[in-house]
Amino acid sequence: MFISVKEAIKKGSGEVKLRGWCYRARGSNALRFIILRDATDIIQCVVEKDKVSEESWDDAQKIDVEASFELSGEIVEDKRAPTGYEVKVKEIKLIGESIGWPIQKDQSTELLADLKHLWLRSRYMTSILKIRSTVFGAIHEYFRSKGFYEFQSPIFQATQAEGGSTLFSVNYFGKPVYLAQTWQLYAEPAIFALEKIYTIAPSFRAEKSKTSRHLTEYWHAEMEVAWATFKDIQDYGEELIKHVIKRVLEKNQEELKILNRDTKILEKVRDEPFIRMTYTDALKELKEKCNIDIEWGKDLRTIEEDELSKLHNQFLIVTNYPKEVKAFYMKEDDTDPKVVHGCDFIAPECYGEIIGGSERESDLEKIRTRLLDQGEDPEKYTFYLDTRRYGSVPHGGFGMGVERLISFICHLENIKDAIPFPRTMLRTTP
Repeated sequence: MFISVKEAIKKGSGEVKLRGWCYRARGSNALRFIILRDATDIIQCVVEKDKVSEESWDDAQKIDVEASFELSGEIVEDKRAPTGYEVKVKEIKLIGESIGWPIQKDQSTELLADLKHLWLRSRYMTSILKIRSTVFGAIHEYFRSKGFYEFQSPIFQATQAEGGSTLFSVNYFGKPVYLAQTWQLYAEPAIFALEKIYTIAPSFRAEKSKTSRHLTEYWHAEMEVAWATFKDIQDYGEELIKHVIKRVLEKNQEELKILNRDTKILEKVRDEPFIRMTYTDALKELKEKCNIDIEWGKDLRTIEEDELSKLHNQFLIVTNYPKEVKAFYMKEDDTDPKVVHGCDFIAPECYGEIIGGSERESDLEKIRTRLLDQGEDPEKYTFYLDTRRYGSVPHGGFGMGVERLISFICHLENIKDAIPFPRTMLRTTP
């Protein structure tokens, strides 16, 4: 029976049967060293010509980078081997040849993006994908442990929620609709039935941006909860991030090591409270400590978020933004109507905004006025406004860009590595 490389290493001695792909190969006319790779790890396999059949030796000579094969042999400890063990091969069989593997060392980022369907096999990408899987599982685990129901909303939507300039328009049987920017307008009606809901789903933003932080299609972890205060929303976001990082630190130490990720900052995020400050205090701090003078009422750009990030080696929750720079559904502050109960979670190490959330406005007329001020027709939002007409309650929620969190956890240079097949302004293939 075939076992995985990790199971073989754990076994440590005796007969094993393995299968996988060639990570590296070298040798001579009498001896071949083949590094076998599977989804769990790598292991060195030694094929000696005079100790295997002629058929096995012929196959061993044909095995090159990324050829698939299977073998049987004896696993023994050898500290000189890449993972501390090697297999003395008794029989080896080539399954699928690989001739002229196109990825070599030190190739350009663009070429690797063109070959992403093959680059996924690298230990670098495999490590990220394993961490990505842990992150998704931990998000589900957190919300379900808190009594949330998973809830889905439509991808095709007739109205905008986050700004018309970032909408993807789709011809829907002769009339325009839009790809979802967020589930929120459809989630809010559901909290009057289920009270606590969440989702992980694709969202789409037509941002004409070529930065290392933007994707046009990304995975969005969103939540909405009835009877929530503004503080509750912040608390949920902090707990979620801490829980995800806790799980990654528990399950993915090997992958973090392959990625050369210093885990001290992750441990700090897991163990210490997030820093909370208002938008006004953030401007004051930027002026006093960074000599950056921002006019009150302007949104924080990436450059300002990064400067704040450098000042605090921990997640920073910035609250109470000016009403003019935030979405129409955010609740006005009762004591200062110029600001809303909206918050952004800014990650350490200049990874930018990870979560955006708010308490939702419950006043029907204020929502109508905000829509008109933003050039929107309130009639298109009748279904949404109905939630305020019939038994409205205090509530709120947030959205988290999953790839942005993965980028921070893995300390990636570019968010495009946080997703298997990135979609950007310039890339729709592979």
